[in-house]
Amino acid sequence: MGSTTIVDQVGKDMVTAMKAQQAEKLSTLRMMKTAFKMKEIEKRAPLTDVEAQAAIQTMIKQRRESIEMFTKGNRPELAAHEQAEIATLEGYLPKEATPEAIADVVAEAIAELTAANGGTRPGPREMGAVMKAAQAKIAASGLRADGKLVSELVKAALAK
Repeated sequence: MGSTTIVDQVGKDMVTAMKAQQAEKLSTLRMMKTAFKMKEIEKRAPLTDVEAQAAIQTMIKQRRESIEMFTKGNRPELAAHEQAEIATLEGYLPKEATPEAIADVVAEAIAELTAANGGTRPGPREMGAVMKAAQAKIAASGLRADGKLVSELVKAALAK
């Protein structure tokens, strides 16, 4: 994406969507822009890409919860609308890491913590430390991962 921030990119894409008369995409982009504005006002400073990504991930989580509710409530058309919004939102995030890639990162994090602890492998009690190390490695690699999946993989790895 070069030097263009996520916030700037959303603004540019709004103009494109308006010109192309893509009503659904435009409404999603407007919602994102509003969320970014609210975060900026809260923070009293422009958002960094990391903060914008966190805001987008929150929006995606909300959409997933809505889809669950709409599916239970037998409203497939509303669930489909939320799914379309998720697709637009995900376009602004780094690529999702595969479960295999996450498992590799978790193994690396455990290996590093084992070395740092003088060869003592972390146990289930040190799950927080392993999670923190794994999340940091995932973020550093420019990928993103679902926290729940990372947590499950860390728990499984520590149980071995």
